[in-house]
Amino acid sequence: MRSVSSLSTGLSIVTSVLLFSVCVAAQDQNDQEPNTKELSFKSMPPRAAASEYQAQGNAGMVTIGAEFAGHSVPTPDHTYSSEDYVVVEAGIFGPPGARATLSRDDFSLRVNGKKNVLASEPYELVFKSLKDPEWQPPAAPDDSKGSKGGLTTGGAGQNDTAPPPPPKMPFPLRRSMEQHVQKAAMQEGDRTLPQAGLLFFLYRGKAEGIKSMELMYNGAAGKATLELEP
Repeated sequence: MRSVSSLSTGLSIVTSVLLFSVCVAAQDQNDQEPNTKELSFKSMPPRAAASEYQAQGNAGMVTIGAEFAGHSVPTPDHTYSSEDYVVVEAGIFGPPGARATLSRDDFSLRVNGKKNVLASEPYELVFKSLKDPEWQPPAAPDDSKGSKGGLTTGGAGQNDTAPPPPPKMPFPLRRSMEQHVQKAAMQEGDRTLPQAGLLFFLYRGKAEGIKSMELMYNGAAGKATLELEP
């Protein structure tokens, strides 16, 4: 009986040691994996002054600085891109302690002198076309050997196997990208100045085709028109 008891005790100790090792390994793995929920997403910081932007304009007591970014979507931590939208980075400045009510609807963009202006769009609409130039999809498997003996459906030179759909960015990476852009977008509501953020305008043409641009502000502080550099 004593030997059986000793054996049971020994097995219990070994089992406990193994369970502890598994828990430690799992904890180490979790520590190494990025958790997007714990990442900090920075707001777009205003520059030192409105003069630090390409263009400036006054609306009452408020000074607006703006700079055209083309199809790039610059955030404080990373630069993304969108083929469907062009982006303007804007900063709003005022006297010390000044406040202003900000809204993306106060901004519009005139491109190449056209009569119809582009309205500022919600940042959520940009997500569909948002891309990370640094993300590379995994390489597709080489199925050239297996396709040599593939069957045809009767059409000349046609295989019955359609090409696979393009790989999608993993959800955690896409979610992180969207949160960066959300935080960098122009914050709305009653705000203490200075404030800065990104404005998005639907424009699927090439940025090189833009010869002139005017960013127009019509808000609580007054009106202003800024001539941007393409």
